[in-house]
Amino acid sequence: MSAPTLSSPPGSTDAPTAAAAGAPAAPAGTTTTPDAPVVHRRRGRWIDRWDPEDAHFWENGGRRTAQRNLYPSIFAEFLGFAMWASWSIVVPQLASVGFTLTVNQQFWLIALPSLVGATLRIPYTFAVPLFGGRNWTIISALLLLLPASALAFVVTRPETTSFSTLMVVAALAGLGGGNFASSMANISFFYPEREKGKALGLNAAGGNIGTAAVQLAVPIVIVIGAGLHLERAGLMFIPLVLLAAVWAWRRMDNLSGAKSDYKAFGAAVRHRHTWIISFLYIGTFGSFIGFSGAFPTLLTTQFPAVALSVAFLGALVGSLARPSGGMLADRIGGARVTIASYLVMALGTLGAILSLRAGSFWGFLLSFLLLFVATGVGNGSVYRMIPAVFQVGATDADDAARRRKAAAGCIGIAGAVGAFGGFLIPRGFAVSNGITGSLEPALWAFIGMYAVMAVVTWALYLRRGAALTTAGI
Repeated sequence: MSAPTLSSPPGSTDAPTAAAAGAPAAPAGTTTTPDAPVVHRRRGRWIDRWDPEDAHFWENGGRRTAQRNLYPSIFAEFLGFAMWASWSIVVPQLASVGFTLTVNQQFWLIALPSLVGATLRIPYTFAVPLFGGRNWTIISALLLLLPASALAFVVTRPETTSFSTLMVVAALAGLGGGNFASSMANISFFYPEREKGKALGLNAAGGNIGTAAVQLAVPIVIVIGAGLHLERAGLMFIPLVLLAAVWAWRRMDNLSGAKSDYKAFGAAVRHRHTWIISFLYIGTFGSFIGFSGAFPTLLTTQFPAVALSVAFLGALVGSLARPSGGMLADRIGGARVTIASYLVMALGTLGAILSLRAGSFWGFLLSFLLLFVATGVGNGSVYRMIPAVFQVGATDADDAARRRKAAAGCIGIAGAVGAFGGFLIPRGFAVSNGITGSLEPALWAFIGMYAVMAVVTWALYLRRGAALTTAGI
């Protein structure tokens, strides 16, 4: 998400003065020779002048500072995603420690963190300019102590813990879902346009892999030693969260020039393609996060004899496939890749239906892995479409700049709206099972939605005669 924008001017070829960058001048007595470092910090690790588009600034301390901020950010976002997905792997284990839950209740506990996390994405984006990137990374990391400690507490008390209490604790895990938005916004401030894609790609990949990591780690951690210790699913986060906060405190910086661009965000809200792309992103990212949450429970309810340790594979292949979606879109167009992704997602879902009918675990697993790969590719291709869509019709350089800012706002909105798919998919399974006693109706509904999304993409961005077809989106 990238609604806020940095206020310093881009594109200068000579090293500008701090005043020219719209920030206070460098402290008295600092050297400004060509070989001198140009990044100056004041109390609280605030940087007042930041201009990564200036080559001299970037090569004489800017790049090094950006990298110092990137790696703690990736780790904090990784933990955020892991906490966000933690209930996806905890819920299938609750019966083993004494909880008695209906299928509907299980899917509520899986869906609720996604609902909260999606809702928090917009405010978390604007928190970075308000508090500072370093400060907010520390705060948002430490906030993860709440869901971690609450999880560790309630799972050891099945006799006295009500379902409503479980719902509250599961909702707290949604705090991790907001971390993606603030982390992406913060890192976008540090890098020049020419290197922003790689940095944001690394940042996003680090977060997405957190989903697979927690689904891999929890089944291992909770059985170390004698018995089943589900509380460790929460306790294992506590030292990692403290490490993330200390790492951010020691290495990261705040940029005083990072400002929220509410005008650009408003322009994105008023642009109809923002909402069309957000709808398409529900089909890709919403499917990734929704199926990631539901997959462990689907495995245990449909194939009880299967080890839960394979559940992480879906989120893993989906995360690893995301960069390929952007690369394919660069070659053949984002709309074409997105349509192909929906078709493959529908094929994978159909395979899951046929495997359920045949009682084939391997068919079910392989069908879902194909589905996950397609969601990852689609995530990358939909994001690739956004700047192309918003640049159509640009009349001059100033108009193109305004459109780039609106595109950044669209990315933020689409990221938040798409995450609501993480709520809709588990609830779809719950409703389907409650009404028919089967998951099939939900899976057929998902196939229908993928078909609708593919048709919308074709009609608006590829159909001969459509207004945007000639733009090569």
